[in-house]
Amino acid sequence: MSAYEKVTAARSNQRPSAMRYIEQIIDDFIELHGDRRYADDPAVVAGLGYFEGRCVTVLALEKGADTPDRLRRNFGSSQPEGYRKSLWHMRQAEKFNRPVLCLIDTAGAACGIAAEERGQGQAIAENLWEMMGLSVPVLSVIIGEGGSGGALALAAANRVYMLENAVYSVLSPEGAASIIYKDAGKVKEAAEALKLSAPDMLAFGVIEGILEEGEGCELAAASIRAAFREGLAAFRRMGGARIRLQRYERFRGMGGFPL
Repeated sequence: MSAYEKVTAARSNQRPSAMRYIEQIIDDFIELHGDRRYADDPAVVAGLGYFEGRCVTVLALEKGADTPDRLRRNFGSSQPEGYRKSLWHMRQAEKFNRPVLCLIDTAGAACGIAAEERGQGQAIAENLWEMMGLSVPVLSVIIGEGGSGGALALAAANRVYMLENAVYSVLSPEGAASIIYKDAGKVKEAAEALKLSAPDMLAFGVIEGILEEGEGCELAAASIRAAFREGLAAFRRMGGARIRLQRYERFRGMGGFPL
């Protein structure tokens, strides 16, 4: 597929959302709500469950299953409360030595006036700062769109993976076409120039692997499960200092760090 066809596939209403994968991958999942400051944000799903017998913290940017659900969840574009909710859960994971598993599908963070008034930029920055210092492993998978800082707020991880038809970019093709080409009609050219596909990200060293997804949800869920299993096994015998160092070196070099 062309770059823009992959963007279209990543945005498809038929694409399984994060909750579908959580239902298939995580046992006894319990969702917890609220950021302990202002409100709950349905765009971010956060909670606890078991991954193959091991207690984990799960964070997901959730677009919604149908139109009413998507409207309620703001199409996966999180408010500051969502990022603060995820931050609280990451701190709890650190306290109780639980790995953090993240599923990402968002066009970007909410960009309204109210979100800015409540500290959207600061909320994302705090997530990045705190994630870099966690002594527990963090594994992230981009399952659809990985848009700008809204996605990166859950992707400062030890390992990042992408489904084969997912995209990951600092800016949407529409935004890039308007800013760079001054022509919104050049969205296909912008998508090619952004190099936002999974093979591009793998070549740049931004991600560790491309996960096969096939049709429906089953194969993709199996691929995500395998990636989480492999990642957790790699970090199981590492101490917290080594886990932090691996994450630091990963982002310093934007490539892998030998395990």
